[in-house]
Amino acid sequence: MNSVDIQLIRNATLKLNYGGKTLLVDPMLGEKNSMMSFVVPDQNLNPTVDLPFTKEEVIEGTDAMLLTHAHPDHIDPTAIELLNKDLPVFSQDTEEQMLKDAGFTQVTPITTSATFDGIEIERTGGKHGPEEVLDALGQVSGFVLRKSDYPTIYIIGDCLLDDEITENIKRINPDIIITNSGGAIFMGQARILMDESETVKVAQLAPNAKVIATHIESLDHCQVTRTSLTAAAAEASVEVIIPADGEVISF
Repeated sequence: MNSVDIQLIRNATLKLNYGGKTLLVDPMLGEKNSMMSFVVPDQNLNPTVDLPFTKEEVIEGTDAMLLTHAHPDHIDPTAIELLNKDLPVFSQDTEEQMLKDAGFTQVTPITTSATFDGIEIERTGGKHGPEEVLDALGQVSGFVLRKSDYPTIYIIGDCLLDDEITENIKRINPDIIITNSGGAIFMGQARILMDESETVKVAQLAPNAKVIATHIESLDHCQVTRTSLTAAAAEASVEVIIPADGEVISF
């Protein structure tokens, strides 16, 4: 099987070398404290950390972008300004018009699946929180990447672990699972991302997969830390890979 490189940039921003292509996922490229707080009104406190290297280095060599949804911690004004507008972009259909209005000329909305240079990209669903906040937070997506002789990657996206995600894991049988595990709290009340216990459960559901946890220690409404998740995984005797910003994981 051919190798893949998965680099965590920051938060949910990933750079994947997969199937001979470089894919940029959910680019949030603004400087530290360039975006509104999700906790304190009228203050710019996000992201809480800087990029591990320059934004120009982040996007260098990108062949296509995958966007799970258009919340500002997944695509921000800096990314929209900086990215080549002729870059192929794959997103859910609810983001199509926004991306075109931003100037992107090669937007492919995915309802079920699409193909990019031999890479199959399947869109998966999920819930970005409990029922009472779904109208406010809107639709989100995950993506499955497949190519012959390459590991299958399931990017779950901003989703809680529920029956839909559990069934996806069983159906897809991925080699690599990427979770957004920050345990973010919406409006001080509802949890809208996986936390330590749900991330551990993902690893238990897929004991043969490599689980990579992201969306941690970058935003002020995220409660999970790398330390707390490491401890939870150790207590449950499961392996969860928790990369540092800028770290490359190769399989």
